[in-house]
Amino acid sequence: MIRPWEANPSAEFRRRLGKSAGELGTTNSSPSCPDIWELDNGDFAVVGRDLTAAYAGRLPDDVSVAPDERIVVIPRTTLVAARSDIPHA
Repeated sequence: MIRPWEANPSAEFRRRLGKSAGELGTTNSSPSCPDIWELDNGDFAVVGRDLTAAYAGRLPDDVSVAPDERIVVIPRTTLVAARSDIPHA
């Protein structure tokens, strides 16, 4: 099956959107730091907790998760802090 969009694994991290996990108080300086990054190809990378299994049985009717996709959850504060950095188009 051909998809209209595919993730490019060779894209590089360009810039953080919002504030670091340390600035937001959502980490204790461990490697588990929620984050949002813009990639050099314009796509976005989200670092969060993989809760695919927890949500798999209760997805809305129009939502599906392919075998190579994951449901990633981030703190609200991480996305809210990134709001002004997210491009409008």
